[in-house]
This record gives sequence, C-alpha cells and structure tokens, in this order.
Amino acid sequence: MAPFLSKRDLQFQLFEVLDTARLPERPRFAEHSREVYQDILNVAYGVAEKYFANHARAADVNEPHIEGGKVKLLPEAKQALEAFRDAGFFSAHHDEALGGLQLPWVVMQAVQAHFQAANPGTSSYSFLTIGNANLQRVFASPEQQEKYMRPLLEGRWFGTMALSEPHAGSGLADITTTATPREDGTYALTGTKMWISGGEHELSENIVHLVLARIKGAPAGVRGISLFLVPRYRIDADGRVGQGEAKQSNHVVLAGLNHKMGHRGTTNTLLNFGEGGETIGELVGEPGRGLAQMFHMMNEARIGVGMGAVMSGYAGYLASLEYARDRRQGRPASNRDPQAEPVPIIEHADVRRMLLRQKVFVEGGLSLALYAASLVDDLNTGPEDGRADTALLLDLLTPIAKSWPSKYSQEALSDAIQVMGGAGYTRDTPVEMYYRDNRLNPIHEGTEGIQGNDLLGRKLTQASGRGLQVLLARMEADLQAAEGHEELADIRAGLQEAIRQSTAALQSLLRRAPELGPDLFLANANAALDMVGHTVVGWMWLRQANAAARALPQARGSDPDFYRGKLHAARFFARYELPRVRTWAELLASADPTTLEMQESWF
Repeated sequence: MAPFLSKRDLQFQLFEVLDTARLPERPRFAEHSREVYQDILNVAYGVAEKYFANHARAADVNEPHIEGGKVKLLPEAKQALEAFRDAGFFSAHHDEALGGLQLPWVVMQAVQAHFQAANPGTSSYSFLTIGNANLQRVFASPEQQEKYMRPLLEGRWFGTMALSEPHAGSGLADITTTATPREDGTYALTGTKMWISGGEHELSENIVHLVLARIKGAPAGVRGISLFLVPRYRIDADGRVGQGEAKQSNHVVLAGLNHKMGHRGTTNTLLNFGEGGETIGELVGEPGRGLAQMFHMMNEARIGVGMGAVMSGYAGYLASLEYARDRRQGRPASNRDPQAEPVPIIEHADVRRMLLRQKVFVEGGLSLALYAASLVDDLNTGPEDGRADTALLLDLLTPIAKSWPSKYSQEALSDAIQVMGGAGYTRDTPVEMYYRDNRLNPIHEGTEGIQGNDLLGRKLTQASGRGLQVLLARMEADLQAAEGHEELADIRAGLQEAIRQSTAALQSLLRRAPELGPDLFLANANAALDMVGHTVVGWMWLRQANAAARALPQARGSDPDFYRGKLHAARFFARYELPRVRTWAELLASADPTTLEMQESWF
C-alpha cells in the first residue's frame, strides 16, 4: 500500500511551525499535552490505514447503486465509519459534557486529514456529519440539539447540507423549495435538492438534512431563505427512530444518484421533499437567517475542502516520489555509455523539478490549511483583545484556503502522473484516482469564480481593509524573524517583492473602483485569488523555512535532511512560483477588460 500521509511533516507543521504544543496553556485545553495530541494522531493514522485506505480503490470501482429502492455501498464503508465512531472522532472537538475531548480545531483538522488522504469518498460522510453538528451547536435550540445533534456526535445518525437545486446550483437566491407552517410549529417542506452528498444510504440509523427553503410568503432573494432541520425518518416523542419496518418515512425521497468523476464512494443524490406525504422539518433560529447560518457550515467546509485537496495531492506526491526512487530508466546526460546501468529516474533534473513542484504545492497547502484551522482556535479560545482581528484575517484567508490548494493540488497531481509516465495514467497505481478525486474540489463549496469574487469584492474591503492590514502585519513579523539569516535571504526577498507587487495592484484597483463599476472591478477576480494565494503560500513557506533554520543546528539522525529539504523547497517556491505574482498584479492594476469585452457571438 502506497503511503498516504507524512507523519513527520504533520508533526513539523503542528509543533514547529505552529505553536500547537502551547495550546494546553489555555483553560479549555488544560487537560491536554503534546503527548496527548501525538497519541490521538497515531490512533487516527492506525484507523485510517486499517479501515479507510484498505477499500479506497474498491469504493472507486464499485460506485453506490440502487437495489430494491435502497442505496447499496461496500460493507467496508460502514466498518470504516464504525471504527471512526469507536475512536470518538465524531465528537472529539466538542465539550466533555457532550462526550467530546475538547480537542483544538487545528488538531481535529489534522485528524481529519488522515481520513481525507486515505479515502476521501468514505470520509465525506464523517466530514458532513461533523459540520452539521457544529452548525447546530451554534444556532439550534437546546431542544433541537438534544434531538438532532447528540445522535450525530454519537455517530448513530449522519448529516448533510442540502442547498443546491437543479435549476439554481450555486445561485441560492433562486431556490424554490418551500416551507409551509403547520399548526404544531413545524413546517412542511416541498421541493427538490440536487448534488446532495451523503443524501441517502444505509450507513446510519437516520440522516439529518440541513435544508435551505423559503417560508411561504417570504421575500425573494437571499433575505427570504430560512434553514430547517429535516430528518430522513420521523422521530418519536423520545427522540428515537423505529427499527426496521417500524421506521416512519419523512417523505424525503431518493429520485436518483449522480455519477461523479471522483469521490465515487460518496453517494451524490437528487432528493425530492414532500413526495408521497409531508416532509416535516423544524426551523433553525429566526426566519430569513438561513443563508447566514448555513455559511457557518460552508466556511468551515471550505477550509475542510482545502485540506481534502491537500491530502489528495499529498498522497499523489508520495506515490510518485516512491516510484521515482524505484524506477530505473535512462542515464545522466554526462554519461554516454550505453552499457551503464539505468539510474533511478529521481536522478534526472526534470523529474526533480516535478517532484519539487508537488512538494511546494502540497506542503505549502498543508501549512495554509492548518494555519487557518489554528485561527479558529484563536478566535474561540485566544486572547479576547485580538479576536476581532483574528476574525477578519480568517475571513480573508477562507476563500484562499479553499481555492488555492484545490487548484494547485491538481497541478501537483498532473505532475505526479507525468513523473510516473504510462504507469501513472493507468489504474494499476492510485494516482489517476487521486487526480479524479481532487477535480471536484475546485467546484466543491463554491467555484473559483465565487471565491475570487468573495475575496476581491468583500473580504479585502470589509472593515475598511483591516483584514489585509492584519495579514500584512503578520507577514512582516515573519520577514523580520528571517532577517540576518543568510540561508533565508532569497526566500525573504522573493516574498517581499510579491507582497510589494500584490499590495500595489490591490491599492490601485481599489482606488479606481468607483470609476470602474462592479463588473469591470471584478472582471479579474480570479487573478486576485491566484495573486494573493501565491503570496500567502509564499509566506507559509517562509514560516516553514524560519522553523527549519532554527531547528537545523541541533538536528540529528534524518532530521537534517528533512530541514534542508524544507529550506530548498522554500527557495524553489520563491524562485519558480512567486515571480508569477507579477503577471497577475499587472492584470489587476490595469483593470484589464479583455475577458469582460469578449462577446458571446465571438466564441
């Protein structure tokens, strides 16, 4: 079985780049220690390796299908999720009173990374369930939490998010699912939802759908959208679901399965609400607040999607690295002796270039995903006087943490296939599966276009641009930490130039915003996403280089090579990737109209 995760890099990111080992100084985590976190990560690795990685290929080949009106999945999927439940991971980050371990979110994301790397299809069920429970913890009433959230934390029920509709997709303002008030205070929902991951299966006793719908008479647009808790099966007064034939349908009907390019182990469904009888749901919070509430889960999911993308890319990188060390082919250009033994292909410069590209994309993406997760902990448990800035920084980084790893992990996986040549293109190796799995992530939880518009149109300008100022201040602190270290000079200089170019471009564009109008202002939002994303990941590499430079003088065993590899990868990113910022900056600063001016009839 090919390796799917680097334990050493995860330890480095958590405990040498981030200050995770000091989180037990905060009251919520007082019972923890670095050793506790390491033990939990070891358990995660063991469960992921034994129960998730073992059927990743089988789940890809044997897609969910319908038999006798029910969705049929591999039995290994249920076994894997039971092992996940038995390890306590559904509730691990929640309060002890709810059966949790009060794990920091950054550690929980590191735990999830194991399962996303080992088997993204099966891990999606736990990912969605955890996100559903987290939303309920913030917005649902105590009675609703007892009824719907506790079974999720116990791993007995699973959860989904049901937003999109066949005609609306990402255009949530246009949804038509309707909620009609009933006399007992509940609502009857009617409508159709499309592309609902985990929407139907037999993996759990029940499924709790978080459904966006419009209460009858509500205004058009996003202001009229409310959020509802809708179970697959009706629940009795004691909060229980009947067994077997005694289960009472809530008339959430499976209308079909969507067959995807990747993530084939996850059911992806078309659901009809109110077919054959009333679909009864409960309103979460106040009417008309549904989209704002759902964004709690969506923003969390966006960071999680970024982490999932990283781990697919990382698994592909490790597979191609292993292959490049073993595969012998060709000879160095300096050796023209046809009788000489072929060398491992990792000795060829172009193969090393492709491996380096993969390394900087996936290790840089991992650093970004974990940093974003650490901000969630800072927001919830850090010093109160810094939380407003933390919130703005997390808002700004969320579209980047979702989109950058999704896009550049795909480039990494393309390089992984290229390193492996014909073998990488076949199903005899897992890399082509990772490539197909990751291709969903640039679409999942908001396309790159949506994330670019969010970054440029909202996140960079909210609170008078305070989020950008916080970001620049944190970058400057790490630049100062690198000052005077000769081995960091070119890394530092490359990042400084990228910051200068991107900041100047943004300032120029923002200054001209009134005269440009919204369409032209946002015409190059994708370039802004790439530009700021590359600059931020350049910063992540400086942070890693700073940590490696600090540790190298005392390193022993295999660690010197590990730290030198980090420093060399940081230089590669500075020299090969950060210069791309200039092109994106020029497009933005000039408010280039090329894409906007293209006419439909010219295609």
